[in-house]
Amino acid sequence: MGVIHRLAASVINQIAAGEVVERPASVVKELLENAIDARATRIEVSVERGGKDLIRVADDGVGMSADDLLLAFEPHATSKLATAEDLTRIQTLGFRGEALAAIAEISKVRCQTRQGDAGEGSELVIEGGVFSPIKRCGGPPGTVIEVRNLFYNTPVRRTFLKSDSTESGHVVEMFSRVALARPEIHMTFRSGGKILHDLPAVAGTRERIAIFFGRELAESLIWVESRFERMHLWGYVGHPSQSRSTAKGQFLFLGGRYVRDRALGHALNEAYRGLLMVGRMPVAFIHLDLPPEEVDVNVHPTKVEVRFRDSQRIYSHLLSTLRQTFLKSDLHSRLQPEVDGRSEAKVVGDDRASTAREVAFGDSRGGDRGRFGLSGSADDRQAVAGWFTPSPGASRIPDSVGQPVAPAWARSLPLARPDEPGDRFNEFQEPGKPTPATDAAPSTLADSAPGFAPEPRPEAERDRPFRESLRDMPKAIQVHDSYLIVETSEGMMVVDQHALHERILYEELRTRIARGAVESQRLLEPEPVDLPPAEAALLIEQAELLQRLGVEVESFGGGTILVRGMPAMLRSIKPERLVRDLADHLRNHPLPPTRDALLAELLHMVACKAAVKAGDPLKPAEISALLERGDLAADSHHCPHGRPTALVFTKDQLEKQFGRI
Repeated sequence: MGVIHRLAASVINQIAAGEVVERPASVVKELLENAIDARATRIEVSVERGGKDLIRVADDGVGMSADDLLLAFEPHATSKLATAEDLTRIQTLGFRGEALAAIAEISKVRCQTRQGDAGEGSELVIEGGVFSPIKRCGGPPGTVIEVRNLFYNTPVRRTFLKSDSTESGHVVEMFSRVALARPEIHMTFRSGGKILHDLPAVAGTRERIAIFFGRELAESLIWVESRFERMHLWGYVGHPSQSRSTAKGQFLFLGGRYVRDRALGHALNEAYRGLLMVGRMPVAFIHLDLPPEEVDVNVHPTKVEVRFRDSQRIYSHLLSTLRQTFLKSDLHSRLQPEVDGRSEAKVVGDDRASTAREVAFGDSRGGDRGRFGLSGSADDRQAVAGWFTPSPGASRIPDSVGQPVAPAWARSLPLARPDEPGDRFNEFQEPGKPTPATDAAPSTLADSAPGFAPEPRPEAERDRPFRESLRDMPKAIQVHDSYLIVETSEGMMVVDQHALHERILYEELRTRIARGAVESQRLLEPEPVDLPPAEAALLIEQAELLQRLGVEVESFGGGTILVRGMPAMLRSIKPERLVRDLADHLRNHPLPPTRDALLAELLHMVACKAAVKAGDPLKPAEISALLERGDLAADSHHCPHGRPTALVFTKDQLEKQFGRI
């Protein structure tokens, strides 16, 4: 007799349940999706002990007949598919016909349902996969499903569940995802008999974002929207000040379904590169609508993972949309006073492009007394700004080679227009056609501070606070040899001189690489630098890449490196110091996957080393030139490492503090 035999249907269902039902939150997800597919306008969710003892989902959808009710809990029975070809045209949240059968196999289920035109409803009770006869019942149109004692007949699975509070947190997270995706549905959530969320139907997602994540985040969101052919991208992304330590603040919805996709997550993080500190993650609530044949949602029973027919096109579309939105948005941080010891820092996203269906919030801040609060002590802020100490005798502001800086179209990454997504993004590829720039008078400070020589830039692409502050030659002073106080049309701005200059140098270096390579100045005599053999080998291995940075090195045997050329625009940096820093970075940091990414990383380091430091006094002409150059630099609101370059205080805030209003 053979050893292979057929499994019982109950065992098959329990195996399937292991894929579909991981924890109570999985049951909530499946039942909510069924209610939405039933065209419900109101859904109520109730749980006990985090869903271990009870999960109850009631909706006012179309309901089911008695015959359909019996089939609904059979494996692979569904009303949403008929043929294999239908898998390419899925427009519902559920379709596999597995969830209800799997849930009924590992719990005690009762389902009451009634169609709108029926005089009575039907009730079905299932315990551990064993069906009871269908009974007649009353009740309003719609469906009510109760799931009790989850995993009662699979005790091993039940022991793997976490505490009641942890499981309840997962259920709330699942509920919030559906509520964010479907703001047009009135949704209620109860836990332990108490109403935690009662969400009326609204026209936009912003109000629900405020409920789940706080009003401060909701008010700082930036609207994004673009269309290309049959692709529609829309939603909100967070201001850089609203970053998180994990990706849990990122919500991507595909056709109203919450999904996860590594490529789109990478595009989102890439769009914020240079705007966030290392290790911080952006916040986003993005909806993507595609023709059903362009995406495969039949990848996993949970339907969270998807595959796109042309993932590169969607990647490029998302990345270009976000970056072009950021170019038109004011990303400077605005600092509010502290009221009763509570910080009220606020940033305002540019929401003028938001559609009429999105909800606008009023100003809920209160209090008219307090003090200005800068997070961290003065020593902490000084330490952050002064990461690097200048070498003895180094000039405060490095000179430029005198060549004009690239126009605005070459400063940022080449962006495909929303209606023409590109095939791929190259960090240092120069676009083929420049954007015409307006004429501007040359700076009178170019001689005194050639490293900051200004250059024309289209007015629409400049950062607004810098542009407005420089329009009438602002009054600017330096404090603590680290920060610049600048008068602006709306109040005043506090500028971190190191962070701003770092951004300026980074943009100039990147522009020159886009044109081919950074100009290199040959040394009269090659300078030898002794390094550990491993570091010397790393430098020689990357010699071609370093040459694009303007650093020419060659091996002299052993651990000695000969430096033959240095970047012409960074003549103030000593060759030995720069080479040692480059070698240290290559050895102690993981190498990025592409050469362009490594080049960008080295650009960050070089710009930071060469920038004016905290503690360096600046002459009035140097201050003016630095601010004017900041007006011309792309993304001048943040340094390449993601730190803000300036904080803005409005005139109204100042007058409120002094009791004028």
